Amino acid sequence: MLKRIPLALLAAGILAGCSMAPTYERPDAPVESQYPTGNSETPSAANRIGWQEFFRDQRLKALIAAAIENNRDLRIAALRIEEARAMYDIQWADRLPTIEVEGTSTRTRTLSNAGSGMVTGGTHQVGVGMPAFELDFFGRVKSLTDAALAKYLATEEAQRSAYISLVSEVAKTYFTERAQAEQIKLASQSYESYLKTLALTKKRYEAGISSAIILRECESLVHAAQVTLANLQREHEKTLNALVVLVGGKMPIGLPEAHKLSEDDLMMDIPEGLPSELLEKRPDIRQHEQLLKAANANIGAARAAFFPRFTLTGFAGTMSTSFSNLFDPHSGAWVFTPQMSVPIFDTGRTIANLDVAEARKNIAVAEYEKTIQVAFREVADALTARKWLDELVKAQQGMLDSETDRHRLAKARFLNGIAGSLEVLDAQRQKFAAEQLLVDARLMRMNNAVELYRALGGGYHMPDSVKLNP
Repeated sequence: MLKRIPLALLAAGILAGCSMAPTYERPDAPVESQYPTGNSETPSAANRIGWQEFFRDQRLKALIAAAIENNRDLRIAALRIEEARAMYDIQWADRLPTIEVEGTSTRTRTLSNAGSGMVTGGTHQVGVGMPAFELDFFGRVKSLTDAALAKYLATEEAQRSAYISLVSEVAKTYFTERAQAEQIKLASQSYESYLKTLALTKKRYEAGISSAIILRECESLVHAAQVTLANLQREHEKTLNALVVLVGGKMPIGLPEAHKLSEDDLMMDIPEGLPSELLEKRPDIRQHEQLLKAANANIGAARAAFFPRFTLTGFAGTMSTSFSNLFDPHSGAWVFTPQMSVPIFDTGRTIANLDVAEARKNIAVAEYEKTIQVAFREVADALTARKWLDELVKAQQGMLDSETDRHRLAKARFLNGIAGSLEVLDAQRQKFAAEQLLVDARLMRMNNAVELYRALGGGYHMPDSVKLNP
């Protein structure tokens, strides 16, 4: 009968553990039911579109794949998952007893019981032991395990968030580099054109046909073009350096040819959906919800600290005062020590721990709600920008068409002796400015599409062909 008591207590401790954590309820989303420009009848497909389907530029796809393979930030995020998983495994192991092989040998010299002198003796033992194992009657260990699991899941969501951010950052940096390359090409063409105009103006000035002010105007335009070209080349080199870092420190070999930003099929168009979908699709929102669940579970552990704690310690093996007799048939021994501790007076430490747990849960609720609000704002901003950027590109294209025609007419008027050189130079300068602004407008439209895709929670599905290499 006595041998059945430890097993019964052990089974009761493992199975009877109940949680004292509050029942978790997801807080209501503190945002409107739809976006300012949203369509409540159109579900968002962003979460179901991987980046390989969303982006159609083969060069960009190769860069994103290289970044996923080699980027150090993403590698660190993957290793964080391994760390959190190990921490959860450690915490879960506390719910089961630990069995160890124990062996000790003790030699002592003490006063004899009769007080007649000093006696030297020893004790040797070997066997199987169970260190102090807590019977989780009030769910303290279970709550801690639930908290560790939620933190592990939050770390997985953080890795997904880092994945999405990396994909979008590579795309935006790539489009910026492409825009700068186009602007450098335009600036070089403009510079060459200004040089030809300056050479012609010098000849006219030396022949007494043109004035010094027109000559100086041409020289100023040449120098301004040099300054613009130098600044663009400097920014282009910085963007290339940033892109190299994003893809892991070395550009892939054999990249496909790049597309122009003027092409319309570089990315898919996605619907916006509803704000409620963000709760299921945005990994940063799910991350903070898991952290909220962890804080909720920690309240259960803090509440359980007010109740008694039951622990079991046991040993079964052989014991002898002589090492040579340690394994004799009659040297068997066992120790079973159940223990109970009840908090009575701890200077308010237990109450303070509960207050801390509840305060941290309230902080987690606020952070969760703030994350939802930030996500809502990001999507709303991207939708608002998308609404007007297409109009901006069309208007900028119209302006360039007008300035191009104006430049053509100014040259014709100059050749026919109707207009002066200054009119041609001004038209040429305005045409170049319109070309640069059109490239900027297209870049803003591309970056807006990437930002909307990211804000809606799309792109974190990792292809089977791309594996993290932590």
